[in-house]
Amino acid sequence: MKTLAYYNGKIAEIQEMSIPMNDRASFFGDGCYDATYCRNYNIYCLDEHLERFYNSARLLDMEMPMPKAEMADLLNRLVRMVDDHEQFIYIQLTRGTGMREHSYGHSDFTHNLWVTLKPCKVVNTYEPVQAVTAEDKRFFFCNIKTLNLLPNVLASEKARAAGCEEAIFYRPAVRGDESCKMEGRVTECAHSNIHILQNGTFRTAPLDDQILPGIARANLIKMCGKLGIPVDETPFTVAEMMEADEVIHSSSGSFCVPVDVIDGIPVGGKDSATLKKLQDALVADWLEKTDKKTDKK
Repeated sequence: MKTLAYYNGKIAEIQEMSIPMNDRASFFGDGCYDATYCRNYNIYCLDEHLERFYNSARLLDMEMPMPKAEMADLLNRLVRMVDDHEQFIYIQLTRGTGMREHSYGHSDFTHNLWVTLKPCKVVNTYEPVQAVTAEDKRFFFCNIKTLNLLPNVLASEKARAAGCEEAIFYRPAVRGDESCKMEGRVTECAHSNIHILQNGTFRTAPLDDQILPGIARANLIKMCGKLGIPVDETPFTVAEMMEADEVIHSSSGSFCVPVDVIDGIPVGGKDSATLKKLQDALVADWLEKTDKKTDKK
């Protein structure tokens, strides 16, 4: 198969699959998702992604239709059904199918499990990107990989229209909100986490309800530990980001990508040695964990 779609046990090419119109994802974005990549049919950081996926479901009061080990087996079988060994793997769970009504407690929903696979390579982590800033108007469930992504879509379009690859969210100070008391707190990006290097220290936003607990973020922190690079998980502002030695965005498909322009202003480029150490370590980890040749079926 060139692509693959899975829906509650049914398997077909993506363009051949149909989904019920009253799946609650259509009305409310009522569900959660996760995503990663594979190479040589080896799924990268599968355990970490499933842990986050199952935790997102738990936070949304949803139950997975199978244990993690069974889900892992399913995904490992599915990737081998696609012709190309390098794939983007997307998994999604929705509340279920039923007539439109906001509350769900009155119904005994059977959750719907989606999987889509398509040929895709990871991003070149050494190639800098440009970004724009965007006020973070999302709700405070950013720690859940929810399907409600309209603010992310709008911010991504702002970036595209400006000729940039990413949009960096920040939250302005809000009176009475202690978590936002710092003017212009940087949270994350439209579809990645954001970090800075300053004076040899790796700084990243703390894990609270304003950012997603990124798997790539966790890998960066782990690599910092191995390389002896100090880590500071405290908030930083837009102003601090603009003056940082390096600005880095990370995701499952872009491990440690430098940002060299934000809002048209050059940034970073002052600690290429530390950046290169991190990039090399993460690329080596990706290659090591996906290098084993695995039979297609």
